[in-house]
Amino acid sequence: MTKSTKHWLVWGQYLAVAAAYAAFYRVAFQLSVSHWELTVGFRLCCLLLVPLRLWPALALGEFLPVMENALTRIDVFGSAWALAVCVPQIVVCMAGMKPLRRWGSLRMPDGTIRMGYVIVATLCCAFLSTLRDTAALWAALSSSSTETAPWSTLSIGFSSYLLGGYLGGLTVAPAILAIQDRMQVEVSLRALWHSPLFRDVCVWLLPVLTVLTLQANAATALGEQQLLRLAMILPMVSMSWRYGWHGAAVAGSAASLAMALTSDSMRDPAVIYCQAALALSFSASLLLGGRPQPAAQPLLQEG
Repeated sequence: MTKSTKHWLVWGQYLAVAAAYAAFYRVAFQLSVSHWELTVGFRLCCLLLVPLRLWPALALGEFLPVMENALTRIDVFGSAWALAVCVPQIVVCMAGMKPLRRWGSLRMPDGTIRMGYVIVATLCCAFLSTLRDTAALWAALSSSSTETAPWSTLSIGFSSYLLGGYLGGLTVAPAILAIQDRMQVEVSLRALWHSPLFRDVCVWLLPVLTVLTLQANAATALGEQQLLRLAMILPMVSMSWRYGWHGAAVAGSAASLAMALTSDSMRDPAVIYCQAALALSFSASLLLGGRPQPAAQPLLQEG
């Protein structure tokens, strides 16, 4: 292989990574709201798993959709806002994640995931993404009014972005890591069918969360609706007790999605309070979840 061919292969790899990231980012962006940002979880997974040499491609992949968003709304929010949102959040997050990756590794010498490391990385990405979002909010508020942007609005926005980023990170990253952790050994459909974790997810976790979601959406009293939302935390605790942090990751992601489906308005305080409780319980379940599963142990054990 000639030097020129290797050069084009490297550039082709960069472009492929950038295109794939841009496509997945666009999907995650469409599914996200300020208090439930799946983009942070997707960004976190990439910064944890993608080699450092490919990080420029990730930055390019995020720059393309955010630049498109800035150009289409510059007349509404102003040029200062457009400049702020043109800075890809992943570039801001890299400033914190690069020292973290050089400081320690995601896995211990025996191959198991350092869950404390994942929680710290999630907090890092959520906080840095929140700083960039709050700066863009300040620019938008300043351009739409001659007065200084009110601090109360910025503080509410900051707390909403921080919770949304942290919960979005927990919703995506631990589940992806659990799947990667468990799929180290080649699996079969027969092993999948006989997997205790898979059976519990299909037989009772998803049905229970579905019923709770439907009941919460049909509830007329706020107190009843809040209790049904908080009840979504219990299956996660049960799965954590039985399957360790792998069970907590899968059940927590499902509970986070179910809770998000009970919200019909932006920044609903009632939903945000329950999401804060879920984020706290989710973190505790991941850190303290029963029996940690080694990376070499497959997800799909035969029962």
